[in-house]
Amino acid sequence: MKHVLGIDLGTSAVKVVAVNKAGEVVQQASRPFDLYQEKSGYSEQNPEQWVEQTIAAIHEIQGVLGKDSIEGLSFSGQMHGLVLLDANNEPLRHAILWNDTRTTEECRQIERALGDRLIEIAKNKALEGFTLPKLLWVKNHEPHLYEKAVRFVLPKDYVRYRLTGQLQCEYSDAAGTLLLNVRDKSWSKEIADAVEVSLSLCPPLVESGDCVGNILPEMAELTGLATETKVFAGGADNACGALGAGIIENGKSMCSIGTSGVLLSYHNEEKRDFKGLLHDFNHAEKDSWYSMGVTLAAGDSLSWFKNQFAENYSFDELLLDASQLDAGANGLLFTPYIMGERTPYADANIRGSFIGISSTHGRAHFARAVVEGITYSLKDSLTLMMDNGMEINEIVSIGGGAKSEWWLQLQADIFQKRVVRLKSEQGPALGAAMLAAVGAGWFSSLQECAKAFVAIEKAYEPNEEVAAVHEKVYELYRMIYDSTQKINDELKALR
Repeated sequence: MKHVLGIDLGTSAVKVVAVNKAGEVVQQASRPFDLYQEKSGYSEQNPEQWVEQTIAAIHEIQGVLGKDSIEGLSFSGQMHGLVLLDANNEPLRHAILWNDTRTTEECRQIERALGDRLIEIAKNKALEGFTLPKLLWVKNHEPHLYEKAVRFVLPKDYVRYRLTGQLQCEYSDAAGTLLLNVRDKSWSKEIADAVEVSLSLCPPLVESGDCVGNILPEMAELTGLATETKVFAGGADNACGALGAGIIENGKSMCSIGTSGVLLSYHNEEKRDFKGLLHDFNHAEKDSWYSMGVTLAAGDSLSWFKNQFAENYSFDELLLDASQLDAGANGLLFTPYIMGERTPYADANIRGSFIGISSTHGRAHFARAVVEGITYSLKDSLTLMMDNGMEINEIVSIGGGAKSEWWLQLQADIFQKRVVRLKSEQGPALGAAMLAAVGAGWFSSLQECAKAFVAIEKAYEPNEEVAAVHEKVYELYRMIYDSTQKINDELKALR
């Protein structure tokens, strides 16, 4: 039987899945990564460890399936990370990751240089997570390394280069650098010139589904793969996560609740403009895009509450108790801004609040308020999308929020949309496997592949009566940011 591999280069580990033509994951393997945090706000990894651990995971799977069964492979990868290469395409330093926050001044530098043109070209604001601020940080703080730099790549692209000897960047990851003209699909000379970086540092651009090479002989020996194995470019983790959830047609969205939360929607309208209020990136499907809002502390808010105030309770027990209460948690509201917030405010100073506490409230009320607040925050992103003319009919829920029947129904009631849960949730690794499956000729399109690979287990429809209550509470929730912003700005001095 023939298989393809989907390789997801995450922040904590690499995950490799082997998928057959029926879309079944028949084997998977994972290997962890070390994280280096030399100072507060720093987050780095060793690119060589990515390569070593990816080889080990592939070898484990190949040992079971045999090299001749694997027709192709593709990648998903953590976005925004800076891998700076010298003239021999060797890393000059550890990679600076997406969650590294040292680059605030570089973000202001970009804003001063480009003003509104940045959003017009790159379709995104200058945030610490993106690649260009990291490149400028190296230029400003490590000029001796910057002078040796010949090229930069994104994390998964470096691993792919090591397997194939071919160095490229595909559009969905390039869109997260702040150097790409997202609509024209070209590196932006205007942005590069404005911040005084050379466009020659940018790698060649390819489509996510392009075949970019085969396995090098030395890598074939290490992985066990055949040298004829086709390698396809792949996509950014959010783009591949969307593919793996079937978000490749208008009207479909994905809600992912993990440590952070993501509300992501597909669109293929070139002129759509969110003016920087939402992220807008090239999708892994050719000539399409996805808009995305982020709640920085989604599941993290629930974990924080449990660890601080319900240490002896399991998550299941907390959610069961919360589910017994009525919508609105008896007049208690929570904003999940415990780590600041991304969408729609992009405010690093804002902090979370419980509003409406009374002596009648117990642990279950607080737990319910936390879960509702997380979901209201994600609705902020959904509201922005719909206010910009996007028609959204169905939301695929994945991550921790999809493990609870009650939370799935709550999402349907708060979003006032049909919410579905998948039979098998493999995330970005499955999206990468889909790119390989289409590239290998198993399917004529990603849409055809999704019909075979992505299956719905259960759907949740909004309860109109409960939804009406949540809509009233949500309007109150939306008032909290403006009411507490100045207070939090002043409190920053005490933190």
